[in-house]
Amino acid sequence: MRASVYLLLLCVFFVSCKTKQVGVQRGQGQRGSTVINTPSPSRTQGATSMSGWNYIERYKDIAIREMNLYGIPASIKLAQALLESGNGNSMLAREANNHFGIKCGPNWTGKRIFKSDDNPNDCFRVYDHPEDSFKDHSQFLLRKRYEKLFSLRKDDYRGWAYGLKEAGYATNPRYPELLIDLIERYQLYKYDRPESHTEKVAREVKVESVIEQKIEKGESVQAEKIKSPVKMIIHEVVSGNTLYSISKQYGVTVEQIKQLNNLTSDNLHVGQLLVISK
Repeated sequence: MRASVYLLLLCVFFVSCKTKQVGVQRGQGQRGSTVINTPSPSRTQGATSMSGWNYIERYKDIAIREMNLYGIPASIKLAQALLESGNGNSMLAREANNHFGIKCGPNWTGKRIFKSDDNPNDCFRVYDHPEDSFKDHSQFLLRKRYEKLFSLRKDDYRGWAYGLKEAGYATNPRYPELLIDLIERYQLYKYDRPESHTEKVAREVKVESVIEQKIEKGESVQAEKIKSPVKMIIHEVVSGNTLYSISKQYGVTVEQIKQLNNLTSDNLHVGQLLVISK
């Protein structure tokens, strides 16, 4: 009888120790998971918005097609479109299918819409479909000013981002960083495609031919009149910044900043780039 009781107590003690051991192991796993199991920092540190993801899903295919035709990285085109159209929510995008702010110019015979820009009543192109705006954006870049960009690989989004600024596409010196931030935040680089040396050479010859034809027709000069350099104030978030403090710094409202950057909360992180005005 005593032997049975002793054996039973021994079993209970063993099970109890085992349970504690498992509990400790699980606890250690939970405490360590933030270090051990967290993936290495990704390239998507900033906030994203559902309207941004929806916009990308809708237009990524046309961006890829244009990339394959001329070599403009799909990531660059999508980032510029997100930025210049406010994820498709700008007045020009909604009412004119114009996602890049292309103006009428002397040779435009299509529909038009008027909006204050450089002048109180500037004329902007109206497209039948948003895709036409993406194609027209490629045609705008196919000119002498941007020619050397087309010698870059079509998956070199960083080279394109800095090259666009250098060629005068935008006035703000932080424009390249803002494009790169959007590309990495939304992982737009996954739509870029590498190309072989032979493919790259063939594409460059094609691009050079298109640009030369435009020069002969005088279209390169006319292009200067259909799109002004992108103007914007860009703020880099530093420690202690809040949307309220930033709004006071620039004399805008918190709601304006949230709308321009598609923010769904007041949370910010150090290094985040915010568009303050366009």
